[in-house]
Amino acid sequence: MSSSDTLPSSVTRKPAYWPWLVWALVLIVIDQFTKQWILSFFEYGDWTPVTSFFNIVRAHNTGAAFSFLADHDGWQRWLFVGIGVIATVLIVWQLRKHPEQKFFCFSIASILGGAIGNVIDRLQHGYVVDFLDFHLGGRHYPAFNVADIAICTGAACLILDEILRARRAKAASST
Repeated sequence: MSSSDTLPSSVTRKPAYWPWLVWALVLIVIDQFTKQWILSFFEYGDWTPVTSFFNIVRAHNTGAAFSFLADHDGWQRWLFVGIGVIATVLIVWQLRKHPEQKFFCFSIASILGGAIGNVIDRLQHGYVVDFLDFHLGGRHYPAFNVADIAICTGAACLILDEILRARRAKAASST
């Protein structure tokens, strides 16, 4: 584009959505790296204490969050893969539609990275590799992984974004 081909000052460019895809990719890479490390150095059920309330474990989750549907005979694998694929399409569509909404895009890109990380596990192994085990007084929180952290963080940020959006809309309508 030459200097004579510049856009008029009244035309503004919509921000790109690809940086949010890069963020999702970073989360996927970190998630898959940590899971591969666990698979390489731990046998199923092995655990190593790190602190009095935290262990590194190797756990397999064939279900969803908190092992929901884990005790079924395998069909849930394809259900969760399908949900992940649908979520991916919807999230990418929303990223393309609203790239200027940074907090919203951070939220859904985090969910995207986590969802794809867990879908990769389901396709590759038939289960999700979990390895972070927090416990207190003999009670263990269900083991989880980096993808789960990304999904939960993204979901919490998405809720916060909606609360803030509603407050802004209410403030704008009252003035």
